[in-house]
Amino acid sequence: MNLHQFKFVQEAVRRNLNLTEAAKALHTSQPGVSKAIIELEEELGVEIFARHGKRLKRITEPGQHVVASIELIMREIGNLRRIGEQFSAQDSGTLSIATTHTQARYVLPVPVVKLREAYPKVNVSLHQGSPDQVARMVIDEIAEIGIATESLDAYPELVTLPCYEWQHVLVLPKGHRLADKERVTLEDLAAEPIITYHPSFTGRTRIDHAFAQKKLAPRIALEAIDSDVIKTYVRLGLGVGIVAEMAVQGEADSDLVVRPMGQVIGQNVARVAFKRGAYLRNFVFRFAELLSDRLDRNLIAKALSGHRDDYDL
Repeated sequence: MNLHQFKFVQEAVRRNLNLTEAAKALHTSQPGVSKAIIELEEELGVEIFARHGKRLKRITEPGQHVVASIELIMREIGNLRRIGEQFSAQDSGTLSIATTHTQARYVLPVPVVKLREAYPKVNVSLHQGSPDQVARMVIDEIAEIGIATESLDAYPELVTLPCYEWQHVLVLPKGHRLADKERVTLEDLAAEPIITYHPSFTGRTRIDHAFAQKKLAPRIALEAIDSDVIKTYVRLGLGVGIVAEMAVQGEADSDLVVRPMGQVIGQNVARVAFKRGAYLRNFVFRFAELLSDRLDRNLIAKALSGHRDDYDL
């Protein structure tokens, strides 16, 4: 058995047993992937996958144990690589971060700059996506650290820690009928066309839940993943906007009226995620500390060792 066979099995599982897609991801041929998996099965004396013709249909019971072992082996190989980089490269290399657009645009610039000041030999690679995509990138080791508000704590392969709390705010053009109200209610908002985030992004589930609890049906005029896009359409008069508070940038948004909505919508928690069992290099710990003064190396190491419930905001 060899690492190529392990990679092929791992990728076949990741691609929902589609060998054609697995071969594309690994830049090889589908027959080559199929042959390598069969050879591994013959060597082990068990079928990893049940088949219908040449197609993989499901993972067998012994195959589930094999896949779990392969995941462990490949994770530890990744850890060995990072240990080598840690002690041979003198704190240089690449920090890969998976995050959402809102985090990348409004939260990460200052921590990234500070990290580069502390570790000038470290390059930073930002990967943006939905919260579920962020989780998958950390699991698949495309990124070492993930930051998002939604979904991250739903994946058992990840260790996640709360990073900071934030609330939604209402943004209005000056002169809007709600602009003079200090406390805007959900009933007020339900009468207006609303511009806010796509359901998978930036705490949108909390917005929907708040309306549902009041048995109100919001009139969503436009959904977007970009806070700047939402604010642009508010300025054009398409509706009132609900955005993350970190998306409101002082002078840049001085033409808008901003009202906090935490009391009626609730608080959101941004979380940081690491792959369970991963070895983290010094600059990964440092970057996490720069994200929040609630995070430190000892706490993260403790969470990675299995004590994830010992920490809360």
